[in-house]
Amino acid sequence: SNLCRVIANLSKAKGLPCYVISSADDSEECYETNNSIIVKMMGANVINCLKSNVSETVLRVIEECKFKGLKPYYIYGDIYGKGNEKVAVQAYVDAYNEIKQFQSSNNISFDYIFHASGTGITQSGLICGSFLHKGHSKIVGISVARSAETGKEIIKNNVLQYMGNKSIDINKLILFEDKYISGGYGKYNYEIDSIIKDVLMNDGIPLDPVYTGKAFWGMKQYLEEKSIENKKILFIHTGGLPLFFDQLNMN
Repeated sequence: SNLCRVIANLSKAKGLPCYVISSADDSEECYETNNSIIVKMMGANVINCLKSNVSETVLRVIEECKFKGLKPYYIYGDIYGKGNEKVAVQAYVDAYNEIKQFQSSNNISFDYIFHASGTGITQSGLICGSFLHKGHSKIVGISVARSAETGKEIIKNNVLQYMGNKSIDINKLILFEDKYISGGYGKYNYEIDSIIKDVLMNDGIPLDPVYTGKAFWGMKQYLEEKSIENKKILFIHTGGLPLFFDQLNMN
């Protein structure tokens, strides 16, 4: 997880103990990645569990931390991962503020904003930021795994929680495409692999097959299928450089 790596890194820099709860299904193969190597390098405590046992594991780790005299903070809120969505959404409200400033400074207006949509936080924050600034860009999330039904519902709940009592017609604002998941999370096809190489060679920008590469490919497919031309397009690269190097090691 890119998020686990970033938080482990920040925790190390600030001298805070970090606990990473890593879940998997019985059928999933566990292997070392550049992210997991960095997480361990940062001295994070990695606790493995089954996906069916996450909440119990979170509760156990929180109680163990309290027993040690620590004041634990679980980034997702309660043990079921609910209640702390506003904090994460705010990050991409801030990102939209930067986009707005860029548009004003450069006298440009983006018609579309594309990005990889995983947990839905990126899209939730961008939608909230756009609404608050009365933006007109169509914000299109290219799903890396979730179905449109699931993804839209999660984004809807995030936006409504963040916006509170503000009147917002959320269903019109959520453009979430699940046609380009290529078999599911972490899976990709030859076209995605090819576009990653093309972007690296022509633009010097590393993409990865899990998030940014899949989303970039999905964006190009979307634009072609809908015959969208002569529009100003912004693609948001949401990071994840270690995943790019994982991809190199697999080829």
